[in-house]
Amino acid sequence: MIRLYVDAPLKTGDAVALNADQAHYLRNVMRRGEGDGVLVFNGVDGEFAAVLEAVAKKNAIARIGDKARDAVPIADIELLFAPIKRGAVDFLVQKVSELGVAALMPVKTERTNAARINIERLQAIGVEAAEQCGRFAPPRVAPLAPLNKVLSNWPQERVLIFCDEAGDDPNAPWGGETGRAMPMLSALQELSPGQACSILIGPEGGFSPNERAFLREQSFTLPVTLGPRILRADTAAIAAVTLWQAALGDLKTV
Repeated sequence: MIRLYVDAPLKTGDAVALNADQAHYLRNVMRRGEGDGVLVFNGVDGEFAAVLEAVAKKNAIARIGDKARDAVPIADIELLFAPIKRGAVDFLVQKVSELGVAALMPVKTERTNAARINIERLQAIGVEAAEQCGRFAPPRVAPLAPLNKVLSNWPQERVLIFCDEAGDDPNAPWGGETGRAMPMLSALQELSPGQACSILIGPEGGFSPNERAFLREQSFTLPVTLGPRILRADTAAIAAVTLWQAALGDLKTV
């Protein structure tokens, strides 16, 4: 059954308008038309069966039927990441959305290569992932902001899990072996269930020494490592979110 996210209240008996992209998808991709059934959902009211009453070129109307499922709260986990190449960042957003990230926060670091990011595109990818994977709302996507500005306004009660893959030796590749962070899964065991957390992934090339030192000085940061291999930024994001979900999130409860 096709699932469609609707940013509007949902109530049995009401008609809901679908946007142009959804109309195109129904009409031209899935070959659906008047009388066909779909599921519509939002993050508040839940998921409802619906019947298409009209499917035009640029819009569609669905009549809401019985509720199929109540909405399930999303795990309180955010991902901060430095923008990377378009294909990689699209992949990153799709996969962490499937894994249940509640919010995506692109941040500009000293070594960030991509100066711009298409927020509307990332929001659309998050919506599509939510429709396909069964979650009730897509992740929020924040505008690109400098990392230092984000940290200056950071809520102290929220733990920032800082994926720190470097050591302390400035003369050795990636800082050598001294000063390495604790493995992420071990570090997460020190946090209590329900602790509000965010994960910070660095850019290609990692954080600068100044950024790394500043992050380690903050009371709200938890430095962790994702293992002995240097991961691509998109791979690191997926691995970190999966570990958090397994240790403290809905993978553990399932």
